[in-house]
Amino acid sequence: MSEDETTYVVVLNDEEQYSIWPADRELPAGWRTDGTRGTKSECLDHIGEVWTDMRPLSVRKQLESL
Repeated sequence: MSEDETTYVVVLNDEEQYSIWPADRELPAGWRTDGTRGTKSECLDHIGEVWTDMRPLSVRKQLESL
């Protein structure tokens, strides 16, 4: 099995949910990049550092208003 040499970007949607996407492909509708680019491992490590609250943004806002 060959090593994955794909370059990825970190993407997030309007609910601030993160994922990775191949850098050479057009982003799917509703997703934007956060500026991070690298190997799969590098991108996943970045997500692990920045995505500390897995709740969707709408849920976090709703709970803050209580």
